[in-house]
Amino acid sequence: MEFITENAFLILFLAGSFGLFMAWGIGANDVANAMGTSVGSKALTIRQAIIIAIIFEFAGAVLAGGEVTSTIRKGIIDSAAVECAPDLLVYGMMAALLAAGTWLAAASFAGWPVSTTHSIVGALLGFAFVAYGSDAIQWGKVLSIAGSWVVSPLLAGSMSFVLFMSVQRLVLNTDNPFKNAKRWVPVYMFLVGWIISMVTLTKGLKHLGLNLVFAESALIATGIAGLVVLLGSFLLSKIQPDEQLEEKTGYRFANVERVFGILMIFTASAMAFAHGSNDVANAIGPLAAIVGVIQTGGEVAAKSSVPSWILLLGGGGIVIGLATYGYRVMTTIGKKITELTPTRGFAAELAAASTVVLASGTGLPISTTHTLVGAVLGVGLARGIGALNLRVVGSIFVSWLVTLPAGAGLTIVFYFIIRALFS
Repeated sequence: MEFITENAFLILFLAGSFGLFMAWGIGANDVANAMGTSVGSKALTIRQAIIIAIIFEFAGAVLAGGEVTSTIRKGIIDSAAVECAPDLLVYGMMAALLAAGTWLAAASFAGWPVSTTHSIVGALLGFAFVAYGSDAIQWGKVLSIAGSWVVSPLLAGSMSFVLFMSVQRLVLNTDNPFKNAKRWVPVYMFLVGWIISMVTLTKGLKHLGLNLVFAESALIATGIAGLVVLLGSFLLSKIQPDEQLEEKTGYRFANVERVFGILMIFTASAMAFAHGSNDVANAIGPLAAIVGVIQTGGEVAAKSSVPSWILLLGGGGIVIGLATYGYRVMTTIGKKITELTPTRGFAAELAAASTVVLASGTGLPISTTHTLVGAVLGVGLARGIGALNLRVVGSIFVSWLVTLPAGAGLTIVFYFIIRALFS
């Protein structure tokens, strides 16, 4: 620990660099979870999707990232087991960031939509096992996180199935789909604005000191949702039916999809905010642990606040990653699982965003990848099993299985290298 104290700046610089690298990997790989459906349904271009994601990914990471960060930092490794050797915790967290970032970079290059949560949890398990032994691992917490990897896609898939069925009943299977689309889309807009605002106000802003009672949060969320509806209604008023469009495309609902394309601007923003709020923890959780140990001179605190600069670094790394390399995985999510249109993409994005934001607010680090894929599968199943590309779905599942052991294996290698260099 004496070496770390004497070289605190060097350690912080390296840890910050590894955390930024990990955040870059999150942006490069998980941008598909926030924007793949929007681009795949042609509601947004890649450039538009990246601009929206930069704004709302960063906002979600900075404004609502604190709750999940605490869970990643405290929940997997028993702090009591590492108090006698805090220097190993520093080395291990650095190795975990570097390993998870390396795996995400490789997966992004190959176009695999892997789970960043899987990556960092596997990395932390690998480090804890070789550094402290299996007794230092909170297996109950690990099992609850693993359970969320099953529950979250099922929940998101069920929600997207119900949402798309409601679109079919209220809009598509009616005598005047275009008229009913303009009638019901503002209702969906209100739902998007209220859910995101409510969970952010009640849970996500706790670390900023904004402690509101439920009624106050509900009132503010209602006002924000109302503003979303006003803005959305203004944009909708610009869309008029084009009879020639349906004849040119041969698609009966071509005009309806234009209306839902406006809605997808809001659901894409919500999904980006939700993704940033949840997945920033994967980059800044281990970094926050390192900073805490250095600031206290070796004390492993059960609770400590997350410095603002760490949230900013995590948010900045995410947006750089998605702007520079996110397009590869975006294609897999948006185009290869099932054919998406704005109506289908809306159902998938709103269901996924709601699931992720709720999880972020309660501090459960779910996998955004699992959630979004589950939501897309739910939309596909609403049209029948034949609407799914089962070969692509199978390959995605295999990549999920490989990710956790890959993160653990790389961490073990990097841990021994870093420990040998600094000890």
